[in-house]
Amino acid sequence: MIINNMGGSSSSTGLCLLLSLLIHSSIFFFVASQSTTAAVEGTVFINGSSRIGRTNPNFICATLDWWPPEKCDYGTCSWGRASLLNLDLTNPLLLNAIKAFSPLKIRLGGTLQDKVIYETQQQACPASFIKSSSEMFGFSQGCLPMSRWDELNSFFRKAGAAVVFGLNALNGRTIASDGSAAGAWNSSNAEALIRYTVKKNFAIFGWELGNELSGSGIGTSVAPDQYASDITNLHDIVRRTYARFGKRMKKPLVLAPGGFYDANWLTQFINKTPKNSLQVVTHHIYNLGPGVDTHLVDKILDPSYLDGGSSPFSGLQGILKTTGSSAVAWVGEAGGAYNSGHNLVTNAFVFSFWYLDQLGMAASYNTKTYCRQSLIGGNYGLLNTTNFVPNPDYYSALLWHRLMGTKVLSTSFSGTKKIRAYAHCSKESVSEV
Repeated sequence: MIINNMGGSSSSTGLCLLLSLLIHSSIFFFVASQSTTAAVEGTVFINGSSRIGRTNPNFICATLDWWPPEKCDYGTCSWGRASLLNLDLTNPLLLNAIKAFSPLKIRLGGTLQDKVIYETQQQACPASFIKSSSEMFGFSQGCLPMSRWDELNSFFRKAGAAVVFGLNALNGRTIASDGSAAGAWNSSNAEALIRYTVKKNFAIFGWELGNELSGSGIGTSVAPDQYASDITNLHDIVRRTYARFGKRMKKPLVLAPGGFYDANWLTQFINKTPKNSLQVVTHHIYNLGPGVDTHLVDKILDPSYLDGGSSPFSGLQGILKTTGSSAVAWVGEAGGAYNSGHNLVTNAFVFSFWYLDQLGMAASYNTKTYCRQSLIGGNYGLLNTTNFVPNPDYYSALLWHRLMGTKVLSTSFSGTKKIRAYAHCSKESVSEV
């Protein structure tokens, strides 16, 4: 096939995104070129005889976070009213954006989740997330009122969302002199939330323990053997609570650790976790560096840089295989550039070259679900934080969701590294059924 670069005729940045549909299969091509005007010639090879991976039917996922309006990075405050505590659930654009996926997995969590307590009859909610430079992550403890939890679940039910909730994994621990979190997880508050949720008949797709506490951690960390013990505890809570109060409800998945890829830590954690206690191993992707980086676009359009993104996917699959774990891999949070992204980059058209490449790469390594940070909030939201209008990557996500089936095919392109190709059986093809 021959693909001409855009040469600026359709885009001032000289970028091209081409989607080609073949019978019984869907294939994405990504073309990035900024200087040459010559034609690009090459060959796409798709091996349709066998699959190299399989995703969940609802591979696309997005996150909602806890950050308050006072969350600022590099002098810019980009979160507005996008927190789980203050997001406008009556906005029809938000509702319809989620309903379009039917369903969209939504992961509720983020950095501040390990500072959130849940209101109970014995424990009323204090003021949440007061800005303080002396506090870990720059904010005081937060609290989820059960009235807000009711509102969120009513909204998610109307929107048809599949909810994964991130639990506070630091409750009951102390911070040691070396910065690590010592002691066992105090699960009593989380158990109260889970029991309340089941009694209210709220559908939860999964309960995830902790956010970025694995490996060296962000802010602090938990040792792998202790984390394994805590996951066993969570699994037992979920099992007996749903057996007692939610017999007609589907038992949710148990997910962990929601951190960055660390081979040694993950190997120890998975080896020490009983095989039936953990269904999903989650990891996070921010491989472009800080949002303040002025070279983000160069990285996004650099094929060799994008190639480096495969290491966590291949490494985690290797660990799951060698440990004999029955758990599957998810990307639980991926915003590309950390500290809220970069305005006019991670919320602009150019970012689809990173995002769609990540989706294709993750799927080819048998990743089952990919959660984008964020649905709304920061500079990397699928929706505009102020007016809820979709950003370009929202359409990339929806296009993928509607066209790409679960069966991943071996695909290669020869001719230039500037073109990247990924193929799946189409969502409604005979092979997919």
